Amino acid sequence: MSPKRDYYEVLGVPKDAAAGDIKKAYRKLALKYHPDQNPDNAKAEAKFKEAAEAYDVVGDQEKRRRYDQFGHQAFDQGAGAGAGGFTNVDDIFSAFGDIFGGSGGFGNMFGGGGQRRRGPQRGRDLRIVLDLTLEEIDEGVAKTVALKRMDGCQPCSGSGARPGTGKTSCSKCNGNGQVTRSAGFFQMATPCPVCRGAGEVIESPCQACSGSGSVQERTEVEIQVPAGVEEGVQLRITGEGDAGPQRSPRGDLYCVIREKEHRVFQRSGPDVLTEVPFDFAQLALGDKIEIPTLRGKVEMTVPDGTQSGKVFRLRGQGLPRMDSRARGDQLVRVFCEVPTKITGRQRELLEEFQEIDRETSGRKSFFDRVTEYFK
Repeated sequence: MSPKRDYYEVLGVPKDAAAGDIKKAYRKLALKYHPDQNPDNAKAEAKFKEAAEAYDVVGDQEKRRRYDQFGHQAFDQGAGAGAGGFTNVDDIFSAFGDIFGGSGGFGNMFGGGGQRRRGPQRGRDLRIVLDLTLEEIDEGVAKTVALKRMDGCQPCSGSGARPGTGKTSCSKCNGNGQVTRSAGFFQMATPCPVCRGAGEVIESPCQACSGSGSVQERTEVEIQVPAGVEEGVQLRITGEGDAGPQRSPRGDLYCVIREKEHRVFQRSGPDVLTEVPFDFAQLALGDKIEIPTLRGKVEMTVPDGTQSGKVFRLRGQGLPRMDSRARGDQLVRVFCEVPTKITGRQRELLEEFQEIDRETSGRKSFFDRVTEYFK
């Protein structure tokens, strides 16, 4: 399978192109490769779909931001929402109605475009929030979620017609799914208001689903979460949304990632941060200690004379990066933990240490440094 072309290359625009220029470029390609202009031309249809997929991403501000950051990987199966997902040409017409003038053929620009039978639109997309721990994000995980969605009606097998009956051609549009009206020199094709683009009508609706072909059911869906996903990323599970009316394709399921608060770590992109307390003697004399990470414990050396607030970097102990096989780092901030209660002997030793330190270090007191500054 050949790799996907860069979306900006497909549309023929630079990466900093304005939204208006991107839309113009897509419309030009859509006109060139439109199925009505290129009947029975598989290559032209492939180009038409490729351009639509590119525009679906870079024509949307949020999707474009993720694509610029992660490339095609941001929209691989299970890794994000929105890259294409068009099962047929009619899906493209439905998605970009503002560009196609509300019909599949730019009005009647090519002649016959208004006669395209669209069929019922696919089912509604669903959206849920998926809460994940940092450990789950680190490893990647399969999550099973329960949801209510519209499924195909069993008594009528999703047709919407009462068992033993069928559908008849729509008399309003003569089975075309669209009606045409004149507007000056132009003709406008719009979905038929009677059959809603299906081209057929049900005379005896199914009592179980009232002719819709679908009923609400409770179901479970397994979601494969890739390692390294970030807060706010949307995972798209194709074909797991509501069932469409009268056997039309299902919508998609979108899962918005939300990170659970961790009691030890904070996240910053692929890096994780943690704070570790030390006593004064450890920072002054140096020490070797075990530091908790997302994948166990590692040994870290703290050299003598380490100052409170110093940040150490543990290479490769962070989270996986979505755009590569590399990992982030773990940042460890050390701080001096001061005891709230000390014994008499401890006080004597500390006072003795303070006295010796003042005599040998030659450091000026904070008050002396402030006085000199103002002088």
